[in-house]
Amino acid sequence: MATALPPWGAAPLRVTLTAGGEAASYRWDFGDGRSGEGATATHVYAAGSWTATVTATSAGGESEQAQVAVRVEPRTIALTAPREAQYDTPVTLEGAVRPPVAGARVVIYRGHAYVATTRTDARGAYRVNILARAPGAFQARFGGASSPETAVAIRPRLAAALAPVGAPGSRLVLTARVEPPEAGRLAVRILRRGREVLGRAASGGSARITLPTDRSGELSAVVSLGPAPGFAAAEARLETLVVVPVLDMGARGSSVLALETLLAARSYTLRRVDGAYGGDTRDAVLAFQKMHALPRTGRTDPVLWRRLLDSGSPVPRFPSGTHFEVDKTRQVLLDVVAGKVVRVVHVSTGATGNTPVGTWRVYNRVAGWSWVLWYPLYFLRGFAVHGYPSVPPYPASHGCVRVPMWIAPELYADHPTGTTVIVYT
Repeated sequence: MATALPPWGAAPLRVTLTAGGEAASYRWDFGDGRSGEGATATHVYAAGSWTATVTATSAGGESEQAQVAVRVEPRTIALTAPREAQYDTPVTLEGAVRPPVAGARVVIYRGHAYVATTRTDARGAYRVNILARAPGAFQARFGGASSPETAVAIRPRLAAALAPVGAPGSRLVLTARVEPPEAGRLAVRILRRGREVLGRAASGGSARITLPTDRSGELSAVVSLGPAPGFAAAEARLETLVVVPVLDMGARGSSVLALETLLAARSYTLRRVDGAYGGDTRDAVLAFQKMHALPRTGRTDPVLWRRLLDSGSPVPRFPSGTHFEVDKTRQVLLDVVAGKVVRVVHVSTGATGNTPVGTWRVYNRVAGWSWVLWYPLYFLRGFAVHGYPSVPPYPASHGCVRVPMWIAPELYADHPTGTTVIVYT
């Protein structure tokens, strides 16, 4: 009689073989080409079905045989991973050991490089998150079992920047950068109306290209990555507009729209951003010219464009609270809310310099006409901030603060009685 303990299991399986009886000697044929001796023998089996045979020999030379079967299942480990992963972001590797083993130590490799260690749960499953920093084929190992290699490609980070608007003759620069730098080679194509006007290849993971600004019109930039092995391709597309340098009343189109968008973003108030150079656009341009000590023409030129592209929103002289600031020197009104300028308005103050300097409060408001004043906000005697048909770019009023007709109702609606009005030079 012979027994095996355990009679089955997963490879590699250590089995204790025991023979019964009182023979003088025992010899084992483990069934896999190996042999052993003794009433009890220990053997490690690989995967397969085996039959161990023991030959018992008595002191008188008589022999008997007994057999016992051993079944060993192959130990396997599986690994799954996404085909691609974004550079420097977590990626999940998961799988299972079969037959299940709880608490098994699973080691992850990328090629020959160690990556991580984890353990299986009660179902033999495991999961581990790693940062996707380099491409390669991953493999999970447990005991003598190894998973098939699973390749993960890396999607690099491609960042490209280009100002949406450029002034004629100015320096308009596109920058691009890929992470990691070894992800591949950058190429940049600049297109005008679908035709390439500039092409450039870059190395070292970054590019800096100066675009042509000798002609007005739209330019397209295509930044593409020729990937290195193990990395995924990437592409970025950007648009910019080299504006028409001189714009005036009656102009329409993309350059006007860009002008209005830039002015509005910097708090120079307009009735609407619509791509049509109307009176409100002229008023906003005048306000900008006044704030930056440019000639007060109400039309654009290359100098204005460059200044506009380089500027931000104005800062009030009194950066707290909600109030009006009337700057008699620059002939503008700053509408300040919670310490920030929300409107810059082109105005005209007293022709003789008689608009009173000081801090006042709105004591009376009229919706509509009050004599020849449109939506006036009275702040001292007969002095008021009000709409008027004529608002030249210089002091011309009888002492009030004239604003364009179209903005007066908005100022009236937003500012109640008691609003502070600060007039200074």
